[in-house]
Amino acid sequence: MLVLTRKINERIVIGDGIEVVVLSVRGNRVTLGIAAPLETSIRRVPTTTLKAPAPRRELELAGSVN
Repeated sequence: MLVLTRKINERIVIGDGIEVVVLSVRGNRVTLGIAAPLETSIRRVPTTTLKAPAPRRELELAGSVN
C-alpha cells in the first residue's frame, strides 16, 4: 500500500485518467473528490466491512546468537 500525505486542494493522479483531490479536512474526516473516465467503476465500501491489515512480522535480529 502506498501512503501519501496531501493538503487541501492537492491532487493525486492514478494512471492516465483518475484524479483524486483533497477537498476538505475536518477533525478526523476527509472529503475527497474523484474524477475518472465513465467506464471506471467507483464504489464505496462500508467502513464496517474493512479489516485492518495484518501486522507485518518484524525480521529477526541479524546479530542474535544462541
